[in-house]
Amino acid sequence: MPCQIIAFPLTKRVAKVRDVAAKIMEKATERQAEAYRNQVADTLFRHLAKFGVPEDDQDEQVGAFFTAVELELSRLFDLHDANGETTA
Repeated sequence: MPCQIIAFPLTKRVAKVRDVAAKIMEKATERQAEAYRNQVADTLFRHLAKFGVPEDDQDEQVGAFFTAVELELSRLFDLHDANGETTA
């Protein structure tokens, strides 16, 4: 009897979301940030594929993960602005 694998939702991996957002924020250029995003996405896709998650579900999970990362980036930028720090 076949089984269905349900991966723990990437958006619930709060520590990973925060870590990726912080590392993106540290990048000196948008090009470096984009390269890092691509590296993380590739890793996430490989991880999900290894466990047999269908491609459509992989796309949904990785897309939702990066939405969570963008929300965290917004929060971090707002925090920096509230502390009187300037952002580029």
